[in-house]
Amino acid sequence: MEPSVSDVIIRLEGVTKAYRGAPAVRNVDFDLRRGEVHALLGENGAGKSTLTKMMAGAVEPTSGRIVHHGNEVRFASPNEALNAGIAMVFQETSLVPSMTVAQNLYLGSEKFLNRLRGIYISAQQFLQSLNFPVDPAAMVETLGAAKRQMVEIARAVHHNAEVIIFDEPTATLTPEEKRHFFALVRRLKADGVSIVFISHALEEALLISDRITVLRDGELVASGPAADFDRASIIAAMVGRTLSGELYQKRDETALRKPGKKILSVQDVSMSKIVRNNSFSIFDGQITGVFGLIGSGRTETFKIVSGIYKRDFLRGGTIELDGEPVRYLVPREAVKDGIVYITEDRKSEGFFETMGIAENLFGGLLASGREKSRIVSMKEMQALSAEWTKHLGVRAINDNARVVELSGGNQQKVVIGKGLVQQPRLVIFDEPTRGVDVGAIAEIHQLIRQLADDGLAVVVISSYLPEIMNLSDRILVCRQGRIVEEFSPAEATEEKIMYAAVH
Repeated sequence: MEPSVSDVIIRLEGVTKAYRGAPAVRNVDFDLRRGEVHALLGENGAGKSTLTKMMAGAVEPTSGRIVHHGNEVRFASPNEALNAGIAMVFQETSLVPSMTVAQNLYLGSEKFLNRLRGIYISAQQFLQSLNFPVDPAAMVETLGAAKRQMVEIARAVHHNAEVIIFDEPTATLTPEEKRHFFALVRRLKADGVSIVFISHALEEALLISDRITVLRDGELVASGPAADFDRASIIAAMVGRTLSGELYQKRDETALRKPGKKILSVQDVSMSKIVRNNSFSIFDGQITGVFGLIGSGRTETFKIVSGIYKRDFLRGGTIELDGEPVRYLVPREAVKDGIVYITEDRKSEGFFETMGIAENLFGGLLASGREKSRIVSMKEMQALSAEWTKHLGVRAINDNARVVELSGGNQQKVVIGKGLVQQPRLVIFDEPTRGVDVGAIAEIHQLIRQLADDGLAVVVISSYLPEIMNLSDRILVCRQGRIVEEFSPAEATEEKIMYAAVH
């Protein structure tokens, strides 16, 4: 049965958005009904974020109509859309880093006179009501990716919007945090709030949504009740072909790589209360998977190894590279020694968003210290870009596209390319497939395997257990600032790994 006009909160009719003449979204119809969860799915670059940004006033359509409560609208800014009751939680957070959590939460809705203590108390009560363990007095710049995402979600809910667009809201959350998030979505739905849910986790979309719409190459290819879809049919619609179910198969003992030479030895490394007497080794020609919940110290440990963070000066432990002690003051020193850390936070730490693909990749080469010339050769830069764009399968609207114009998955490929052009010996991937579609996941996994096959030492930090079990030749579990358990993927189960991570 067709919905009544009053049931449709917002409708997009034949919308197109073109960048420099190349359409990112082409003639798409989409509607959102009152009190429903509508999942929007597709590969990276399919046009999901562009479509929802048009709804939220962040992007203006090139053609087509947006109808809100029966009236044609054209939002000039996200603030206009928010005033109309449409909020968006962006994939890359839009918080003000130099302000506290509470200040970000109330930004734009402050009273003329504000009592700071009152704001913090109110913010704490509100965050607790959402089951979000975030300190309202903390500066946003000190928060990890997961807690920043929680603040973004809380801010959207706080505005009492009638439409909330979630763009990859669970990508940084632990299983327990996801459970709280889905309970929140159900409460919002029961209150009549309409939700657009963008996710690469297809099981989550099938679990939480009432309707599903799939985009491919900027066009709508499938739409209907969630009950009409399953994982296989969604993937077939997304990529135009079926994908093997082997993406996250468990490793066989005979397929595991044997450890080569020990390249890295970490002994009793400590940093404040975050990393505590952590010890482990990394070997050439092997993928070491590192699993741990948010706050376990897994990322911080490898940022110490990479020279991004500094371990305690006294009793901070030792780090040896090829048997020689090292203590990096800045990441550049680690890069020169062949250690590359590929960040989990691509927007803040991974690329220069206003530069093009070529400039970003060449910037990685310059950071390695091997490019001695003081004059940048445009020909060399373009050749490097062409080589790595092809090698990594980066899809862009055109050759001159800025990285900020790329989809999240293609941005991630550029970040990986920036690291690999430095010709590292040890590559540390932190959440390499966060916010990446099923097709690109397979490509990135194959790239990671090839690096290990070529003899490099590879570390993969991931909060997605099937990824850890499928990629790793050995699995390290981090809890309360140190490695507490090591597993062979052939013998491990998700239950054993999770038990080690939480007990």
